[in-house]
Amino acid sequence: MRREQGLFLCDGVKLLEEAVHARAEIETVLWKEGGAEPSELPGVRHVIAPAEVFEAASPMTNSPGPVFTVKIPAKPENSSPHNAIVLENVQDPGNVGTVIRTANALGIGAVLLTGACADLYSPKTVRATMGAIFRQRTERHSLSSLTQALDGWGLPLVRAVLSERAQNILTTDVTRCAVAVGSEGSGLSRELIGLCRSEVIIPMQPDSESLNAAVAASILMWEMRGRT
Repeated sequence: MRREQGLFLCDGVKLLEEAVHARAEIETVLWKEGGAEPSELPGVRHVIAPAEVFEAASPMTNSPGPVFTVKIPAKPENSSPHNAIVLENVQDPGNVGTVIRTANALGIGAVLLTGACADLYSPKTVRATMGAIFRQRTERHSLSSLTQALDGWGLPLVRAVLSERAQNILTTDVTRCAVAVGSEGSGLSRELIGLCRSEVIIPMQPDSESLNAAVAASILMWEMRGRT
């Protein structure tokens, strides 16, 4: 439905302020009757609705609003990111949103989603980005289009994995790479593993089995930003 209409739904004054600041294409803002006064936003349609209608439209319970729709941005053309974090089958929207928020904070070139990841534009994902969704370059890819994109950008694909063969992320230069992180349950798919040119590992205590996907991605992105 979102893709068909080219719009996604957001909720709250904070996200609205972030969208305005980022010059996102806001289409319609729905305000709760008796609540906050509509903002002056040129070219944006404002609607005031009774509380029961507003509650039906809001993705949150007892939201003060407003609820608003934003156009899904088009993929940038002829623009190559300097690096990227790749998420495969990360299904929790909070994790996906957190990765987008962290990527924006650390200056990562792009967040690329493949496989059965959480919907990039679901209200839960958007809310978890804390407004970074309007600023961070994000794209969804099939494995074939991911390969094509990375080849075109000249970014080698590196996978994060628990392996004795993997290089320590602390001593490996990943500033100009695409680093892939899989789901906590099953890791990366065999197909994506076959596309990777090398492996890196986050050093941990021997009795630590794994990290949360968003936490692992955040550590990797810190290293991807470089130490200068």
